[in-house]
Amino acid sequence: MAFPNPQHPPHAILIAYPTLGHVIPSVHLAIKLASCGFVITFVNTQSIHHQTSKAASNSSHHKDDLFAAVRDSGLDIRYTTVSDGLPVAFDRSLHHEEFMQSLLHVFSAHVEELVAKIVKESVPPVTCLIADTFFVWPSMIAKKFDLLHVSFWTEPALVFSLYYHMDLLRKNGHFACQDTRKDSVDYIPGVKAIHPKDMMSYLQEKDISTVCHQIIFKAFKEIRSADFVLCNSIQELEPHTISALQAHVPFFAVGPIFPSGFIKSTVPTSLWLESDCTQWLDSKPHASVLYISFGSTVHVAKSDLLEIANGLLLTHVNFLWVLRPDVVSSEDQHPLPDGFEEAVRGRGMIIPWCSQIEVLTHPAIGGFLSHCGWNSTLESIWSEVPLLCFPLLTDQFTNRKLVVDDWRIGINLGDPCGMISKEEVSKNINRLMDEKSGAEFKSAVREMKKILENALMTNGSSVKNMEYFVRDLKTKIFASHAKNMCNGH
Repeated sequence: MAFPNPQHPPHAILIAYPTLGHVIPSVHLAIKLASCGFVITFVNTQSIHHQTSKAASNSSHHKDDLFAAVRDSGLDIRYTTVSDGLPVAFDRSLHHEEFMQSLLHVFSAHVEELVAKIVKESVPPVTCLIADTFFVWPSMIAKKFDLLHVSFWTEPALVFSLYYHMDLLRKNGHFACQDTRKDSVDYIPGVKAIHPKDMMSYLQEKDISTVCHQIIFKAFKEIRSADFVLCNSIQELEPHTISALQAHVPFFAVGPIFPSGFIKSTVPTSLWLESDCTQWLDSKPHASVLYISFGSTVHVAKSDLLEIANGLLLTHVNFLWVLRPDVVSSEDQHPLPDGFEEAVRGRGMIIPWCSQIEVLTHPAIGGFLSHCGWNSTLESIWSEVPLLCFPLLTDQFTNRKLVVDDWRIGINLGDPCGMISKEEVSKNINRLMDEKSGAEFKSAVREMKKILENALMTNGSSVKNMEYFVRDLKTKIFASHAKNMCNGH
C-alpha cells in the first residue's frame, strides 16, 4: 500500500452492487465518507450508468459524470464505470440468471483491471476498497493490491447474522437438509427465536445449487477476511444482534444512510424517467393516499398483481401505484385488468416510476404498500408512513417480520406464507388507511422515526459509529504503511 504520509486523506474505491437498491445507499455512503474527509472513486457498472444517464438526460445533470454537482459543492468524489461482463443492452431483468452468472464468474476480472489502473494512477494513493457484501471477490482483490477491505452491508444486521451463521443453520437441520426442521431457530447469537418462514427466501429453499446460493456462500466466506463492515442499520433498532456480531466482525451500524436533508439527491440514481405526482397529490386530503411500489428489481406474479388491482377496486381509497414496465416481466408491459384505469380514474394514479422520497414525504400519503425492501422500509419510517407488507424475495420476508411482528409499524397484506385474495387486500388496505384502526401504526412509526433521528444527532449512535470507523480505519492504514516501510516496500 503506497501511503506516503499521514497528511494524505484516505482514498477509497467504492464499488456499488449493480441493482438500484444497492446503488442508492452506496451513493449516499460515498457522500457521507467524502464529508468526513475521504477521497472517493465511485464505480458503477456501465449498464447502471447507461440506464441512469438515459433517465436523467432531460434534467440538468451532467450525463457522463453523475457526481459532478457533488464535486462542485467541494467534495472529492471521482466517478468511473466498469463492465459487468455483459453487453449494455442485455436485458438483465428478463435474463436474471445470466446476469447473476456474470457477476459470479466474469465481473471480478473487469474489476481487477480497473482497480489496477486506479491504484497506479491515483493521487492521493488508494488505501482501501469498499465493496458491497454480496460481491464474491473483494478480499481477494484488496489483498492483491494491498488495500484494506471494507464491506458495505445494505440490509438489516439480522439478515447479515442469519447468513453469517449458515453453518449453525445447517448443523441444526434448519437449512440445506433433506428434511428441514419447521420449528423456530433459537440458537443464533444475539437473535431472538425466529420462525423459518421469516428467514430470507434463499434460506427457505430446498435447492441450494442455484447461482444466487453460490453467490451468497462465496460472499459470506469472503466477509470473514474483511477489515471492517459498515451496515445501513441503527444500533438501537437491533442492539443484541449487532453486539453479538461485533464479537466476530468489526461491525459498525451507521444508518440510516439517506441523502442530506432527506430530499432528492443531486446525484441521479433513477433507472427510469420519474413522473411528477405533486399536483395530483396536492389535490388529495391529508393522509388519504396509499402509495404502492414493489421496488426496482423484484417481479410480481401476474395472479398476485390482479388480486391487488381487484382488491383496490373494492376499496374507496385513493392510491398512487408505481408500476415498473417490467414488474411482471419485460414481455408483459400491460399487466393490469382491462378497464382498471378507467374504473379508478380520479382516485387512482398509475405511473412507471417516481422519486420515492418526494412521494413518501408528501402530506397526502397515509400508507405504503411495499415489498419491504430495506431502503423502502427505512424511508417509510423516516417519513412516518406505516407499511402494508407484501414481501416477494430475499431479505424482504425478514424485514416484514421486523416491521409487523417486532416494531408493529405495519400489517401484512395477506398471509405471508399463502396466496393473497382481493377480499383480504381490500380489508387490510382499509384497516391501515382508516383513521381509527390505523392510528396505532401511525403512532408506532412516529416513535420509530425518533430513534432514527437520534442516531443521526451529533452524539447519536450512527454518527459516533462512523467516527469510530474512520478512526480505526486510519489507524489500520498507518499501521499497514509502517509495516510496509519496515519491510522495505
